[in-house]
Amino acid sequence: MEIFLQQVINGLVLGSMYALVALGYTMVYGIVNLINFAHGEVLMVGALTSWTVVTALADTGAPGWVLMLISLACAVVVCAALNYTIEKLAYRPLRNAPRLAPLITAMGMSLLLQTLAMIIWKPNPKPYPQLLPVEPYHFGGLVIGVTQLMILGATVAVLLVMMWVVNRTRLGRAMRATAENPRVAALMGVRPDMVISATFVIGAALAALAGIMWAANYGTVQHFMGFMPGLKAFTAAVLGGIGNLAGAVLGGVALGLIEAMGAGYLGDLTGGVLGSQYSDIFAFTALILVLTLRPSGLLGERVADRA
Repeated sequence: MEIFLQQVINGLVLGSMYALVALGYTMVYGIVNLINFAHGEVLMVGALTSWTVVTALADTGAPGWVLMLISLACAVVVCAALNYTIEKLAYRPLRNAPRLAPLITAMGMSLLLQTLAMIIWKPNPKPYPQLLPVEPYHFGGLVIGVTQLMILGATVAVLLVMMWVVNRTRLGRAMRATAENPRVAALMGVRPDMVISATFVIGAALAALAGIMWAANYGTVQHFMGFMPGLKAFTAAVLGGIGNLAGAVLGGVALGLIEAMGAGYLGDLTGGVLGSQYSDIFAFTALILVLTLRPSGLLGERVADRA
């Protein structure tokens, strides 16, 4: 039973990181019907920016949590500016183009950001400093670290804030109106370009937060680190019902649990033949099953098709 509960904790932590990135995917898709495949690379830029700031300030003697907050602020600014620029220069001119054009552009932007990051930060992996206490908490036979608790708490807080923003604020109403029909929204005084840019900026902030959590949890950063979390987060968004905020979180948590359980139990049952290195198999198999049985995802899609 303790092993099962420990795998649940591990799955919730992993799924929470997927969920943060999936929120960015699903917000952008809900408004402009675009899959921003460069979103994982925004996560990578956030993590590398944080590493740069933390390394530069390491000799100041500041507490680890202060360094993390400073690096988070810097990463959010850099990622927000990057995503705003990407949307304005790469996606906005293709807004009325056939859907294949922005999709190919997004994939190209992903490769471009990887290459630029490799040039700026060099291709070798870099150790991310331990900024939070490493001594874990023990609850009976269960073990959970401070970083993992921070990841779980931040994900819950971000979901609550995003639900409030979308459902209770003026910006949220403008987002919903733009998602329904941007031309009619413009006639009602909404500025679709501003709303779409704000959505990309918010998504970038979430990606920066997820990137720092990923780096803090795994202790390393590199230019290629955003590809697999981005792909898994897209899978989570589709799994939960892309275009749905709660669905993105549900899909991320479900994906994390599936990976943790699959890697933990099947690894033992098969003598390590299907261990953690095959966790991707479990995630994408679950996606195929869900899309076969329920193509709209677990919570369905609540975004109406545009006329």
